[in-house]
This record gives sequence, C-alpha cells and structure tokens, in this order.
Amino acid sequence: MLNRRLIRIKVFKILYSAISSGSDSFVSAEKELLHSCDKTRDLYFFMLNIAVALKKAADNKIEAGLQKFHPTPQEKNPNRKFADNFFVKRLMEDGTFLNYCQRNGLLWNDDLALFVKKLYAGICEKQYFLDYMADKSRTMLQDCELFVKIYEDEFEDNEELEQIVEDMNLYWIDDLAYVLNVIIRNITYLKDKNKLMTPHTFMKDDDREFAVQLLDFSMANYDKYLKLVTDNVSNWDSDRLVATDISLIVLGIAEAVRFPNIPIKVTINEYVEISKFYSTPNSKVFVNGLLDKIIQSLVASGEVAKTGRGLIES
Repeated sequence: MLNRRLIRIKVFKILYSAISSGSDSFVSAEKELLHSCDKTRDLYFFMLNIAVALKKAADNKIEAGLQKFHPTPQEKNPNRKFADNFFVKRLMEDGTFLNYCQRNGLLWNDDLALFVKKLYAGICEKQYFLDYMADKSRTMLQDCELFVKIYEDEFEDNEELEQIVEDMNLYWIDDLAYVLNVIIRNITYLKDKNKLMTPHTFMKDDDREFAVQLLDFSMANYDKYLKLVTDNVSNWDSDRLVATDISLIVLGIAEAVRFPNIPIKVTINEYVEISKFYSTPNSKVFVNGLLDKIIQSLVASGEVAKTGRGLIES
C-alpha cells in the first residue's frame, strides 16, 4: 500500500524525532516506524468504512420520513437507490473488512454521527448525486463511479474531516490524501475487474526492508553524515542549520550509500520534494545543492557506488 515517497516521509519523521529526543534505540525506532506504517493501512479501512456510514445515514433519513405523521409523497415512496448501492453492499458482505474495522475501532460511531449526517446532506444537494438518483438504471459500474466522485470531491481540503482524522490518530495527520487516492484506485479496480482489493501495508516485501534499513543506517551513521553536512557549509555550524534540513540530508546520504540500486537523481529529487512540505521555504534549494555536492564527493571517493543498467552516473 505505501509507496516509497510515503515510506521516506515516515522514516524522516522517526529519525527527526529520535535525534530531537536524544534517543539512540534502534529497536524502539524500528517499532515506531512499522507501527506508523501499519496505521496508514488502518486509515484506509477507516475511510473506506465511511461509505457504509453514509448508507446508514440514508437509511435513517428514509426511516424518519416513513415515520412522519404526514409524510410527503417522496417520503412515502422513497428512492432507495443510494441506500441499496451495490458498492456499499459489496463492502457490507466482506466479513474480513467488517471484522477488521470492528476489532480495531475503525468505525464511524455515534461521536462522528453529526459529521456523517452533514456530509450526507451536502452530497444530496450536489448535481452529480441528483443525476445519479434520477437515473433509473442500477449497475455496479454506476454505483462505483458515484463513490469515486464522492471520494474525489467531498474529502479533499475538508477541514472538519482532517480534524477528525488528526484526533483519531496522530500517525494519520499527513496520510489522508494518499489514502484517498488508494481508495479511488481500488474502487476503480472493483468497477473494472469486479474484485475488491485488500491492500497490505507494503506494496512489496523489499519495501519493508527498505524502510527498516534506511532508518537503521541513517541512525547508525548520523554523526558521521552530520559532520559531512557541517564541513560542506561555509561559515555555518550545526546549531544554525535547520534541524529538518539536516535530517533530510542525512537520510539522502544514507540512502545513496546504502542502496546501490537507487539512482542518485531519484534520491535527491525525493528529499527535495519532501523538504517542500516539511521544512522552510528555502529548504528545497539548500537540500538540493548540499545533498548533490556531498553525494558527488562520495561518488568520487568510492563510498557511493551505483550498479546496474542506467544507475551509473555519467
């Protein structure tokens, strides 16, 4: 499930936290890293489960209308198309999915009912939803496309949702956008292949090893690589450098040295991109320039050696 960019971000956060707190425990750092990775998968299930919560909100609205003393014609004969959505039905028939959510507290319970009710009311006013409800046809394709639209339009830049996610779990703060994209891809896969994917924490087995080895190697060599940073910055000392920049550059050096199969340009570009979101406005230039300078010096000394077609730098 996690791509390499998100893995690097999680390793960066754990390294930064360990250095800031003065901890040098590899065991506790690894444990926290893997826990953080697993929590991203939990967020996937939590956000997928909101589809079930929306269906229940639709059921409650229909039932409330039927219980009125003088229901309107629409309330007497409610349109149950959304309440009977095939995609949600597929989720509710998936015992593995439901049991996992139940066991791990990934439910949109009573505390979140007001948010779900408001969300459903807002969706009901959208033109794409009105068009869906007016269409008499009913297919899995159409029902999946509706939820793709909901996940694309209703959750991006939703401050109330972001606050809920942050309150639920601190590990989820920066994972929401990525998780929503994974959900959209998997709904599209269900639409095209008629199969509901259950993602693993890591896309490939070696991604887990990449995460652990990157963290361990950067922690083990932190002082050595910190000296490289300070030695290559004129008229600066470590106390005047931005701590996040140092962690990113140390990680970049560690990755370049430890993983001979990853191109240098990929490594530098990744940490420059991460710096745009987790450091100062000027960090991308600083990280790019210094990381490139240090890695090229390590290439010249032979400490960084890339192997394989397309990986040997000209």
